[in-house]
Amino acid sequence: MLTLLDINWNAVGLQAGQLILSLSILVILHELGHFIPAKIFGCRVEKFYLFFDPWFSLVKKKIGNTIYGIGWLPLGGYVKIAGMIDESMDKEQLKQPAQEWEFRSKPAWQRLIIMIGGVTVNVLLAFFIYAMILFKWGETKLPMSSLENGIWIVDTVVNEVGLKNGDKILAVNDEPVQYFDKINASLMLGDHMTIERNGEKKDLAIPTNFIEKIVEKGRRSILLMPRVPCIIGEIGEGTAAAKSGLKVGDRIVGIDSTVISFFDQVKPAIINKAGDSVMLTVLRDGQNISIPTKINADTSIGFFPTILSMDEMEKEGLYQFEHRNYSFFASFPAGVRKANEKLADYVSQFKKILNPSTGAYKGLGGFKSMGSIFPKYGWDWEAFWNITAFFSIVLAFMNLLPIPALDGGHVIFTIYEMITRRKPNEKFLEYAQIVGMVILFGLMIYANANDWLGWGRGR
Repeated sequence: MLTLLDINWNAVGLQAGQLILSLSILVILHELGHFIPAKIFGCRVEKFYLFFDPWFSLVKKKIGNTIYGIGWLPLGGYVKIAGMIDESMDKEQLKQPAQEWEFRSKPAWQRLIIMIGGVTVNVLLAFFIYAMILFKWGETKLPMSSLENGIWIVDTVVNEVGLKNGDKILAVNDEPVQYFDKINASLMLGDHMTIERNGEKKDLAIPTNFIEKIVEKGRRSILLMPRVPCIIGEIGEGTAAAKSGLKVGDRIVGIDSTVISFFDQVKPAIINKAGDSVMLTVLRDGQNISIPTKINADTSIGFFPTILSMDEMEKEGLYQFEHRNYSFFASFPAGVRKANEKLADYVSQFKKILNPSTGAYKGLGGFKSMGSIFPKYGWDWEAFWNITAFFSIVLAFMNLLPIPALDGGHVIFTIYEMITRRKPNEKFLEYAQIVGMVILFGLMIYANANDWLGWGRGR
């Protein structure tokens, strides 16, 4: 059970601040995507708001015919375009004859451009952010061919697939996996994989409800990592490690007669030795020393390993990373490529959520889940912009869904009008808007309840 005493409020505040800034950028630019073409085509924009403002606003100022403001409910934002059936449900205005400055009086092609403006901006923004990330920081990847000693299973749920520490993953769904950064997503989205174990190729089936199993285990997104040596990074007070005299920086290279090359080999070597004494061989200051250690009752030694940086891994000779820098102009096609890859991954995730047999819908999260993606121990601009770019793609995709109250619903009705040359009945549009809003609020309530109550997760 999680209590208030367990929460690191500094980390929560940092993540919440990053989430609010990220969403503010995305919402403002998305709404500008509607606002600018609406003004170009002569529509009157009555309100432009960051966040929603039921009952009152934090800030508001009228400039010309438009009220600009910041609401108190951080669930999005909106522009209120005169003569448009939207979330404001302003029926009184719609009872009056259409005016030339109203949305409903404009040709269908202009209304279509206004409606897709927000999505267009989000797509272009994702391209631009990814391009600038690549231009500023470049791109570093770990080729799977460099993992000569296979993978480290971080989450034991992966054992249900049949994977073991040291396995080499060759392909998922018959598609070769070139880089390690794709492996966690591929594993969650695939249905079978090809591995190499002890020089022999094997085919493993990925359970249909694998994502459901991950969710029930606590929603860990990192399932696998490159194998790392067993270098002690932190020692717990009163543990076997502390009592035996182990030090931070020690490298465990043997337990009794078992050679230890990687951290993941420690647990199997002591799993049946609770309360027993073992002889640890430790590399310290260039020399091997023997340290007798009594294993804790929970079959642990009582330390956390050091997770090496990419530079440290290369220096150790463990892995060879590929790093590529991009010129300003070369970064743009690379940014488009990266955005397309992220979109393809998200669409695959969305398909899993729509398939009840996968149980992926149980992992649907709200603002808490979104905030948890951001770094919690410091502000990392590269991570911030990567996450913001991904959110921009998600926002574009979700807004294009053919649900009334979303841009995609309005687009569908407008395209219908352009094809049939008949406008949908305004009463029908009103009811469709209400239905769409009920669906969206229902999904929002479910997702955020899922975050806080852990429904369906065995907690």
